Amino acid sequence: MVESNVRPRRRGGVRLRVTATAVAVVGAVLVVAAVAMVRFVDRSLAAQAADDATLRAQQIADAGVHDGVTIVVADPEEEFVQALDGSTVVSSSANVAGSPALATPGPEVAVRLEVPNIAGPFIAVSEVGEGADGPRTVVVGLNIDDVVEARRLVAISLAVGIPLVLLLVAVMTWWLVGRTLRPVEEIREEVERISSRELERRVPVPAGDDEIGRLAATMNRMLERLERSQERRRRFVADAAHELRSPVAVIRQHAEVAVEHPEATDAADLGRVVLAEDERLQRLVEDLLLLARIDERAPDLHEVDLDDVVLAEAERLRGTTSIAVDTRGVSAGRVRGERASLERVVRNLVDNAARHARSRAAVGVAHRDGYVVLEVEDDGPGIEPADRERALERFVRLDGARDRHTGGAGLGLSIVRDVTRAHGGTVELGESGLGGLLVRVELPSAD
Repeated sequence: MVESNVRPRRRGGVRLRVTATAVAVVGAVLVVAAVAMVRFVDRSLAAQAADDATLRAQQIADAGVHDGVTIVVADPEEEFVQALDGSTVVSSSANVAGSPALATPGPEVAVRLEVPNIAGPFIAVSEVGEGADGPRTVVVGLNIDDVVEARRLVAISLAVGIPLVLLLVAVMTWWLVGRTLRPVEEIREEVERISSRELERRVPVPAGDDEIGRLAATMNRMLERLERSQERRRRFVADAAHELRSPVAVIRQHAEVAVEHPEATDAADLGRVVLAEDERLQRLVEDLLLLARIDERAPDLHEVDLDDVVLAEAERLRGTTSIAVDTRGVSAGRVRGERASLERVVRNLVDNAARHARSRAAVGVAHRDGYVVLEVEDDGPGIEPADRERALERFVRLDGARDRHTGGAGLGLSIVRDVTRAHGGTVELGESGLGGLLVRVELPSAD
């Protein structure tokens, strides 16, 4: 049974969480707003009723209050009046006759109360007026069952409306988030299909310069870098295999001749061939290991006196070749880097200069704008401007003079470039004042 590499799509996810969050937030806001609205309606209508009761009490108080007189009200179901002497009822409307004082609110205070034998809550206020027998407190109560009914209707409307609004919010949020995340899902599905053998594929880039569009563009740039990296790796492996095969083939050829025709060769000749090819093979393997190490990790940085490294390599070159090496341009220069890697850079450059120089080479170290600049030049044939960038690539030989036996495997300048880049520097090829090749390496100064 073949297992699918595509994981099942999870339901909900970000879409569900965003929808739930939106509903929860809007719901909380609506509930708080609903409670505030119900209270506002209740208080507003009750305050209006209290103002009406106050106006009615002022009218009765201004007209004068007589003890024992029945006070006439327009609607016994909607209004009552009591006149108080202290807490004693001295006069009242017919609908509350015989009842004790129903309320004794203070000035500008409204109280809610229930009245015996009359349906509905009342709100009562008081005003002080002059009666025939002295000051009297006039208490007027108005029925506020319409206030209660209005509050109930508002509460019912909100109780029905809020869930509908939340449902609408949920549906719209679900739809909008789904539409927004659709390009993300398309990107995910395309990335799921991409394997190491299909790095030329790209994810779809939605229209518009938004976060998702920038994400898709970034992923495509990443895929492009991975594709280039894989192509370089494949080319590197193929070139390395080709280079390694050559010395192995030479050793095998001479060994087969020695076995098949022992009279045509001797052990000394075979040993010289094997040692020469083994040395060449060892240099190639060391170069390949160095390039692999550069690709895998960042250098371990320490302060290095680059001028000391340059002078040591120049002295070594004087002892091994007849080339005149000029070191008058070397001044103090300290950088941060791996000493062994920087030594390899300098050695590759001076060896390359000595290999192609006719009679002279020069090295220099100087400070320039926060960088330590290393220059190595010779009076050889140089490199044409069109070929200088390509000369820094791996396994590149520009002409027949730079073959495997005289020019190595074509890794010297590429090692210089990769080590320099790993140290935050740059490499530039140019024309030397001596007539040959100038290699300029700039590394950040440690000072």
